[in-house]
Amino acid sequence: MSNKDQWLLPEGIEEALPPEAWRLECARREILDLFLGWGYELIMPPFIEYLESLLTGTGNDLDLQTFKLTDQLTGRMMGVRADMTPQAARIDAHPLKRSAPSRLCYLGTVLRTRPEGFAGTRSPLQVGAELFGHAGIESDVEILRLVLESLSVMGITEVHMDLGHVGIFRALAAEAGLDGQQEAALFDALQRKASTEIAEILAGSSATEDQARRLACLAELNGGHGILASAREALAGAGSEVMGALDNLCAIADVMQRSRADTSLFFDLAELRGYNFHTGMVFAVFVPGRGQEIARGGRYNDIGRVFGGARPATGFSMDLRTLVGLGARDYDLPTGAIYSPADSDPALIDVVRNLRAAGERVIFELPGQQGDAAALGCDRHIIREDGAWLVKPVS
Repeated sequence: MSNKDQWLLPEGIEEALPPEAWRLECARREILDLFLGWGYELIMPPFIEYLESLLTGTGNDLDLQTFKLTDQLTGRMMGVRADMTPQAARIDAHPLKRSAPSRLCYLGTVLRTRPEGFAGTRSPLQVGAELFGHAGIESDVEILRLVLESLSVMGITEVHMDLGHVGIFRALAAEAGLDGQQEAALFDALQRKASTEIAEILAGSSATEDQARRLACLAELNGGHGILASAREALAGAGSEVMGALDNLCAIADVMQRSRADTSLFFDLAELRGYNFHTGMVFAVFVPGRGQEIARGGRYNDIGRVFGGARPATGFSMDLRTLVGLGARDYDLPTGAIYSPADSDPALIDVVRNLRAAGERVIFELPGQQGDAAALGCDRHIIREDGAWLVKPVS
């Protein structure tokens, strides 16, 4: 890299400059205040941990997204966090060790080896909330409501939510006796809704005709609330695990239909987002004109088992930069300031102290500096008149 290019940042790595940084800070405070009002406690996990902690259990799908390095003190492998959810699970399972439900929230930068989507970021400002210690649909519904309320606070109201349940596919694949390679291939084909590939994979498996039919129909089971009734008919004859997962999704959908009638809900039984991580209901939130989701989450039970705390869990995460960019919130950004002369008069120091205590921005002149009050964004200045320091408009 030439000297003239040393200011460049790596691709997908961003910084926040004025006034964007202040907007992000205002949004951060607003989101965390919302979480606090719902009973979520703030955690601040470390930016780097031993690799096995970050990639443990159902978090192994993060392996390719994690930057790795060797700890010079111990020789052990460490990783830079690519997602804060496994860290929250570790904190719930070990340092906290609660028997009652835990509601935890977080906000911080994560780092990923590859961007998600075209021209995406590799350093999202991840904000999220996790609820540990409750397996019922009530906790899933709480998370769904909280993510919608978070988007509303950011001024994002025209949203639609995709809901699925990885337990349906997982149980159907187990019933059909698919091996790991077949299951992975079918998972990929279902995501693309590639009917021909789906048929070929199932034809080469040990699945019966009915088992293959049920798996193949997942690609077609997507639409509004009525698709759940169609799914019950299409999956008739499946085992109790399949129907139990469908019942779980239907119960969540019914509550959301009643409590958030203003939200557009879409159901897709081939939606297996986070399949290697999640264990139950999964969801993603979209806005018009943007193909990639702006929030995602779902249930991921027992992730903390390796830390000694196998608890049910559900949660979500978002990128704060994305929310601020899409939102209609008009934050009151700092405007104007008061310019103070470079004078060590105790009376002036007292005036400046009182102005700042009242919420004013006061900028001291620096001897020999370039630029005047206007160049520093000041619309007023402090001048001495008749032995007193007074604030006057900049002429």
